Amino acid sequence: MTQKVAVLGTGKIGEALLSGMIRGGWAPSDLLVTARRAERAEQLRTRYGVEAVTNAEAAKAADTLILTVKPQDMGTLLVELAPHVPADRLVISGAAGVPTAYFEERLAAGTPVVRVMTNTPALVDEAMSVISAGTHATGTHLTRAEEIFSGVGKTLRVPESQQDACTALSGSGPAYFYFLVEAMTDAGILLGLPRDKAHDLIVQAAIGAAVMLRDSGEHPVKLRENVTSPAGTTINAIRELENHGVRAALIAALEAARDRSRELASGNG
Repeated sequence: MTQKVAVLGTGKIGEALLSGMIRGGWAPSDLLVTARRAERAEQLRTRYGVEAVTNAEAAKAADTLILTVKPQDMGTLLVELAPHVPADRLVISGAAGVPTAYFEERLAAGTPVVRVMTNTPALVDEAMSVISAGTHATGTHLTRAEEIFSGVGKTLRVPESQQDACTALSGSGPAYFYFLVEAMTDAGILLGLPRDKAHDLIVQAAIGAAVMLRDSGEHPVKLRENVTSPAGTTINAIRELENHGVRAALIAALEAARDRSRELASGNG
């Protein structure tokens, strides 16, 4: 039987997911979207050939509801949805820091909820989407979530207790790399390179290193050692990174991100 999927609150990530599903073979006729503004809904309808509906209509018609609104807007959306969501609907939340229990308490008893934390590389089909089951979600529900989110990258199942750590590592992860590229580009300028050339050098080094990490099967220590000649340039740079506590700073930064995710999940935002 054909499954209808609705993306509610279709912003940038929601649109990336929608377009990825279509590229992955989903028929536009099986996809519904909602948007806060009428002109945004019309834009999505024209661009992808999907039907734009109200949140209540989506809840009644779709087999799977993907909630992509901001965490602070989720409570209002659930008040609107609750009277219209039967207990056999799969509800997928993409809201960072919001536990599945939050949805289960506000929807019909027994409603299966799956929590997904994806990241902005979904916009270029290179996301990592971390998937966790709520109390009533089964393996079939997790598989359905994987089928949807695999259109924009890779997926990984984890217990919900690990979601805060995954948010710190992967959800926020792209920002750390952008920060590193920014700092290295500034260093290139300090060393006498024009900004555009420093940027191109660093970005390509990042892409090449990422592909080697993904495809070589080698441990990152081994790959680093392959670049690090005795008494050479790289080991001098590594020594300075260690002297300045970069490794410890990264660990502390990720712990801080995890702790903030926990605060948001507990409603102390």
